Amino acid sequence: MDGGAAYNPRTVEEVFRDFKGRRAGMIKALTTDVEEFYQQCDPEKENLSLYGFPSEQWEVNLPAEEVPPELPEPALGINFARDGMQEKDWLSLVAVHSDAWLLSVAFYFGARFGFDKADRKRLFNMISDLPTIFEVVTGTAKKQVKEKSSVSNHSSNKSKSNSKRGSESQVKYTKGIQSKDEDEEGLEEEDEDEHGDACCGACGENYAADEFWICCDICEKWFHGKCVKITPARAEHIKQYKCPSCTNKRARP
Repeated sequence: MDGGAAYNPRTVEEVFRDFKGRRAGMIKALTTDVEEFYQQCDPEKENLSLYGFPSEQWEVNLPAEEVPPELPEPALGINFARDGMQEKDWLSLVAVHSDAWLLSVAFYFGARFGFDKADRKRLFNMISDLPTIFEVVTGTAKKQVKEKSSVSNHSSNKSKSNSKRGSESQVKYTKGIQSKDEDEEGLEEEDEDEHGDACCGACGENYAADEFWICCDICEKWFHGKCVKITPARAEHIKQYKCPSCTNKRARP
């Protein structure tokens, strides 16, 4: 495990940055790098664990030999359950244990460097603003965003209807001047509605309009182009896009 164990974050921001890096690495293992991760978790090997590093890298390895270890250890023996479960259920199980490990590491640093009640609460709130690994892997995060967006749109439509009469003349004036721009804006708004606050299926970060995204035609998850190594130019020639997870998916006995 050469992921930089000597690095010790001492502030809330540094611990959160450490958390995000480790989380990103583990999400890669369970999504974009899932085929490689699956192969490394050979049930014939000894007890294996999934590690995430602040550098956004991941590693499947044996547990630390020192007792007690320098950092809390992730779930042990994830490889033993691999062939006894459906792949998606096994990945979900690893994801849940990975979430628990990330929290334990973050609050280990908090305890070690004396975070007070306010610091611990702030750290927990920062962590809670991100989807869990389990939510990213299972697609739950996207469903929650859609439901949230639906409620938001409903309340937004109510407030719009209340102010509709007051702004009607101004809207008509705008439409009369720039009907073409309105069509373009309509397309942009439709695009925003489609994405909403969607999270990248690889890194878990929220949608941003200034970045290139691509949607998997199989699982319907959205991904940063950079996370799945797809450029806008390459996307032009793809009739049906399959994300790495769907491409590598195969029936298990």
